[in-house]
Amino acid sequence: KDGRREEFQREKLLLGLRKACEKRPMPVGTIEKLVDEIESELYKLGRAEIPSAIIGDMVMKKLETLDHIAYIRFASVYRPFSDLESLKKAVDKLVKIHRRQQQLPLLQ
Repeated sequence: KDGRREEFQREKLLLGLRKACEKRPMPVGTIEKLVDEIESELYKLGRAEIPSAIIGDMVMKKLETLDHIAYIRFASVYRPFSDLESLKKAVDKLVKIHRRQQQLPLLQ
């Protein structure tokens, strides 16, 4: 975030995800699998350097579908909410996604 360049650290990503997912009901190995997927996507980009914003966005996208509470926890660190209204917008977005996932598909 501060512009410094550093080598990718898998453990750093794991730590951040573990904090976000702490005390959430997830199957064993879910966080490690998530990190494997992100790391694989990063290598597929084929770039020598990748901004941390891209990694953060990948994490956010995966957490958004995996666990809404973990998503908000991660987002609160990754994208500090400036006020309650911006936090409310993020939660409202998750509620809409959750409702769409709960709806039954229409019959053809």
